[in-house]
Amino acid sequence: MSGQAGSGDEQDPQASPPEAGPDDRRHIPVLVDRVDQLLAPAIEAATADGATDVVLVDATLGMGGHTLALLQAHPRLRVVGIDRDPQALSIAEQRITAAGLADRVELVHAVYDRIGEVIAATVASGRVQAVLFDLGVSSVQLDEADRGFAYAQDAPLDMRMDPTSGITAAEVINTYPGAEITRILREYGEERFAQRIARAVVTERAKRPFTTSARLVELVRANIPAAARRTGGNPAKRTFQALRIEVNDELGALQRAIPSALQHLSVAGRIVVMSYQSLEDRIVKRAIAPLTLSRTPLDLPTELPGHDPEFRWVVRGSQAPTDEEIQANPRAASARLRAAERIREAAT
Repeated sequence: MSGQAGSGDEQDPQASPPEAGPDDRRHIPVLVDRVDQLLAPAIEAATADGATDVVLVDATLGMGGHTLALLQAHPRLRVVGIDRDPQALSIAEQRITAAGLADRVELVHAVYDRIGEVIAATVASGRVQAVLFDLGVSSVQLDEADRGFAYAQDAPLDMRMDPTSGITAAEVINTYPGAEITRILREYGEERFAQRIARAVVTERAKRPFTTSARLVELVRANIPAAARRTGGNPAKRTFQALRIEVNDELGALQRAIPSALQHLSVAGRIVVMSYQSLEDRIVKRAIAPLTLSRTPLDLPTELPGHDPEFRWVVRGSQAPTDEEIQANPRAASARLRAAERIREAAT
């Protein structure tokens, strides 16, 4: 999972036992069988047509769990794996090499909104047969306490998916105006008590800057009424989600990435996106849905050339994991999957 219904329901890293650490090379990718079931028709159709380069872009490679499963299931498949996290890329490379599959994979250190640029640089035709996004925070990031994603352990307030660049969560908390912190908590975390928390942050940082997570967790807890703390898990999870989204520009990157990915899908190519909170899922739906509709006026009896849908939904709505999948991998609980297929070339 490189990634994570309502944004407050995003995967809770403290809600279930963590997966084995990356040194064990064990990792359960979310909905891996379902992902293969959805992408296989596009991969197999291209293979049957004699395509010389059948390519999947794993836009959120993480530890490489989905990529490994798909490479093993489809012997002619080549994968371009993208991840912004150098640590995740290193672990994925080791796992792929150990499986003897390195010659079929090209790894790229980048944010997934550069997917069009990456495809142009790695795929001669500029078109691919499959794209996979598994959004949210990765197992590497969750299980490494010093990355600052998990609020159950005191750690530096970092939260950068790429720890080599960008601002940290501490910089956001210590330097953003109170009104901007309120907006971030309200929009990205759907936090009802955003203004109260932001005011407390501004007061406390004037005494001493925030550097680690424990002090922020305690501040959030103290500024959420007791009645509201009785349900929904750790009250800090919405604040931490909001800060992580801001630090990594997750929603902005997604808004840029999905249209670019769709543009580079070949006819009969498929895209699968797994999101873990409503803000992400809404962006995915809004990017794809208009392309599944006819643009021919309703009062015309026949479809106008170039006005018929470019895509079709492969699954209806957003698909949740089964009880069995959640039992096997608790971090899949909040996953929502959407899948679509290109059915004609874009109009020029």
